[in-house]
This record gives sequence, structure tokens and C-alpha cells, in this order.
Amino acid sequence: MDGGEQSGLSEFPLLGISESPGQQQVLFWMFLSMYLVTVVGNMLIILAIGSDPHLHTPMYFFLANLSSTDLFFVTNTIPKMLVNLQSQNKAISYAGCLTQLYFLVSLVALDNLILATMAYDRYVAICQPLHYVTVMSPGLGVSLLALCWALSVLYGLTLTLLMTRVTFCGSRKIHYIFCEMYVLLRLACSNTQVNHTVLIATGDFIFLTPFGFMITSYVRIVRAILRIPSASGKYKAFSTCASHLAVVSLFHGTLCMVYLQPLHPYSMKHSVATVMYAVVTPMMKPFIYSLRNKDMHGTLGRLLLGKVFRRLTWG
Repeated sequence: MDGGEQSGLSEFPLLGISESPGQQQVLFWMFLSMYLVTVVGNMLIILAIGSDPHLHTPMYFFLANLSSTDLFFVTNTIPKMLVNLQSQNKAISYAGCLTQLYFLVSLVALDNLILATMAYDRYVAICQPLHYVTVMSPGLGVSLLALCWALSVLYGLTLTLLMTRVTFCGSRKIHYIFCEMYVLLRLACSNTQVNHTVLIATGDFIFLTPFGFMITSYVRIVRAILRIPSASGKYKAFSTCASHLAVVSLFHGTLCMVYLQPLHPYSMKHSVATVMYAVVTPMMKPFIYSLRNKDMHGTLGRLLLGKVFRRLTWG
């Protein structure tokens, strides 16, 4: 039997964070609550931006797409985790594992690329304010987003198709909350050198290059803000990019917690880092972006009050 046939017949037990029934009940309600908060929060961001013409700007266009990406991301991983926490059979099929892996890899890459695009938007807004309208045109915004989608889809397809060449034997237990690339490669009994080489090369391009671009953009933004003479002007300029900077720090900070450490056997520390990156970060983004944003405050208030008023009227 060749590697593809052997892999096709296998299942992977997703053991998650804990195998204790008592802890699993606590984890189920905790993750369900976090999932619902994430879905509602990101849906409100998307509805608010779509319903208010004043928010139809490049910055909010990218933000709506970032919220959509986070919605797809948590829906790709958390529902299966919730099912496993309530089920005796915690296995995921080989095809299901690869499907989850593809969307996981693609959506994380898309998240990073959209954040880099948003950094460019903030750079133009603060460093070239007089040219912002002409530079950040709707056409450029759509083109940048299309490029982000194309690169992330290609990245996900490349790594997932390479994974189909890998043979698995022996224990296939995954001490993780989802099918993750490095964990699967650790379970392989065939040569994975090509996978690791491509993973490092494409990862450098998809993650490190945009991250370097974001750092460069914010260095120039800080320089531009420091040249503003008034304190109120500095505060106003910084407040326009503070939310994005916080999200970039949270996203890359939790990503580093997971991947910038030795590939070692399962540990609780690694599981906590994974939950932070895969569950907590998507949940926190809507709060961060709406916390100090007056435009978003007003739109969300009108949106929620409008729904309450219609319900009372129809009732």
C-alpha cells in the first residue's frame, strides 16, 4: 500500500487539551461562550460597516474583511472541538484533517496579509494625508485585497498538497485542538524534508515579509507623529492607528508563543499558547477595534438600538 492509500485510510484522534471528563465540560462551556462572543462581535463589525455609508472607506473595508476572515477561522476549528468535547469518538478523518489544515493555513496567512495592508493604509493616512484619497482609491483597495486572497489560497494549497505525500504510521494521536502542520509532520514516518523546506521558504515570504513591512510602516508613522507640534495633534494621529497596532501585537505575539519554540511533546504551556492564538485573539479583535473608535461606537449604537426599537414595535 502506498503512502497516499495508507494516509487515506487513517483517522487522527484529536485529544485536545484535556481527557478528564470534568475538565472537558468546563472547557466545552468556556469555548462555546468564546465562540459565540467571537461570532457576534465580528458579525456586528461587518454589519456596522456595511450599514453606515460613512464607514465605506479603505480602512473599514479592510477591517470588514479581517472580521470575515476571523469568522471563517474560528468556524473552521472551534465547532469540531466542541463536538469532540461532548463525544466519545474524538477522531477526525484524514480528508477532514487536511480540509481543516488547508483553511487554517490559508486564513492565518490571509489575516497577516490584511493586517499588512491595513498598516499601509495607516501609513498613507498619517504620512501622506493630502494624497490619501488619491492613493488609497477603491480600486487599489480591491486589488490589494484580491492579492491577499490569491497569495493565501496559493499558500494553503501548496502546503496541503505537499501534506498528501506524507505517510503516517504508528500512533496518530494529536494532542492538539485542531489539525496543525507541525504536529502532523511530527507524526509522519516518511521523509518530510521537502515539506519543511517549502514551509520555511513560503512562511518567510507570507509572514516575515509582511511583518517587516508593518514594522517599517510603523517606524515611519511614529517619526511622522513626533514631528507634529501639538500634543493634541499627536494624540489624534496616534489614536487612528492604536487599535491596529494593538491587534498586530496580539496576533504576532500569540503566533510567536506557538511557533517560536522547540517542537517538543505535548505540554499544557503549548496548549494555552494555542488557545490564545486560535480562540482568544479572534475574540478580542472586535473589542479592540471598537473600544476607542467613536465612529464605530456611534454606528454600533444605532444598529443595536434600531434592532431593539423594531422588536418593541413589532412586539
